[in-house]
Amino acid sequence: MAWLLLVLAGLLEACWAIGIVYTKGFTKPWPTVFVAVTLAISMWLLAIASRTIPIGTAYAVWVGIGACITAIYGIWKFDEAASPARIVFLALLITAIVGLKFSAR
Repeated sequence: MAWLLLVLAGLLEACWAIGIVYTKGFTKPWPTVFVAVTLAISMWLLAIASRTIPIGTAYAVWVGIGACITAIYGIWKFDEAASPARIVFLALLITAIVGLKFSAR
């Protein structure tokens, strides 16, 4: 159950990270509310998951999920660079996240 909560926390981490762009420097009220709510829930779920998953592993997985999704979204939606090297490093990040999951106690 902790791993499921951690994955959900990572997905919400990507939501607030991506949402920051839509706040236009926190001048748009509804996107700002979205960022604040998803940030709070993401942190709360991370805290719950870290009760049973070591914090080093939980934090790395949380950040990794958010970073991967945010980078992929940036490539897809914001025309950010999708160079072969960037794709390889995203794949390495995903590999590291999976590795952390399977190597955790």
